[in-house]
Amino acid sequence: MQKHRRRVVGTALLVVALVALGLTASAQAKLVGNYTKFVQCPYSNPEVRKCLYSTTNSGEVVLGSKKVPIEKPVVLQGGTLKAVEGTAKFVAASNGITLSKAPQNVPGGILGIVPEASSPPLVKALIKFFLENSLTGVNSTLELAKPASEITINETSLVGEEGTALKLPVKVHLENPFLGKNCFVGSSTTPIIWNLTTGETNPPVPNKKITGKAGQLEFLEEGSIAEIKENVLVDNAWSAPTASGCGGILSFLVTPIINAQLGSTAAGHNTAVLNNTLFTASAAAVRENNELNP
Repeated sequence: MQKHRRRVVGTALLVVALVALGLTASAQAKLVGNYTKFVQCPYSNPEVRKCLYSTTNSGEVVLGSKKVPIEKPVVLQGGTLKAVEGTAKFVAASNGITLSKAPQNVPGGILGIVPEASSPPLVKALIKFFLENSLTGVNSTLELAKPASEITINETSLVGEEGTALKLPVKVHLENPFLGKNCFVGSSTTPIIWNLTTGETNPPVPNKKITGKAGQLEFLEEGSIAEIKENVLVDNAWSAPTASGCGGILSFLVTPIINAQLGSTAAGHNTAVLNNTLFTASAAAVRENNELNP
């Protein structure tokens, strides 16, 4: 009899456990289709109005005398609050990776020797082999310099090709075994501020005006998601502080060398061109997709 009771109790506990697991599983919904791009959007936050996922697939960043092509995709993701006078503040991605860190190769490596465009292919290959390897090569990684809340977006400017569409506070991390781990241009106290536009810039000399592009708008998921292809954001009026922290304990020797290679980083000597594909959706639509897919 006692053994029978134990068996009944054990079975009852097992049933309760299975029911609990079933309830847990049904509560763990997921995004499907094109909504999966917004998996790190903080859409559960009732103050978040929109979700954004943008990939910069190509372009370039010119910092002083150094031009770095964007060869590895850089992702900006998260949410936005209600717009005030057309401009909305950003909300950080749920996983904390609002701006992905994608190391880009710096042509010429640590010595900064870049062959002429007309140089023979063999010369270009040799310079790349000797100056852009694991020891002499340099990576340039764009990082956020301020909290995500310091990022702002103006959708009217984005599609209207006029004014600042995206304000982005960044810093540039220069990485090489000889430079140490703390070689940066820009910081949380002295960030580089990009006022990116799809319209025309008005930079100080010697830079000249350049123009971005709103891109092509398409709608997905029965109009719930907006996709903007061939979007080009530009800014060539920004300034940057000098590099700091390069070379570890030999920073007092190495940092001046890096700054000499960069040359002037005052306004009029720098450029950012970002070629993007953007996806946006209302947070409500993302929440609904999540709730409908257990």
